[in-house]
Amino acid sequence: MEKVQIPDKLYFRIGEVSRITGVPAYVLRFWENEFRRMHPKRTPSGQRLYRKKDIETVLTIKNLLYEKKFTIEGARRILRKNRAAPADGHGDLDIQAIRNELLSIRRLLS
Repeated sequence: MEKVQIPDKLYFRIGEVSRITGVPAYVLRFWENEFRRMHPKRTPSGQRLYRKKDIETVLTIKNLLYEKKFTIEGARRILRKNRAAPADGHGDLDIQAIRNELLSIRRLLS
């Protein structure tokens, strides 16, 4: 997955997210209906405001669908499975590293 630089801002409009991620705005709106993790805030006028976390989720979904060729249902399953893991696509590696660290601490204590 290519590394995308996300500007240091609190909120992004849908056009900015589209430019940053390379995903058309209409696809972002569709994904909002398909993926629970993607839920941008709304202004009183109905404009979508995405946070950095939302952009990272978009990039993860894009990677699963476009590069790894998952179906929408398959991508949903992967996201559910890695819900507690970071959205950068390396959740399994991080969990394994944490597990190994905890096991080494356990050995030291016994």
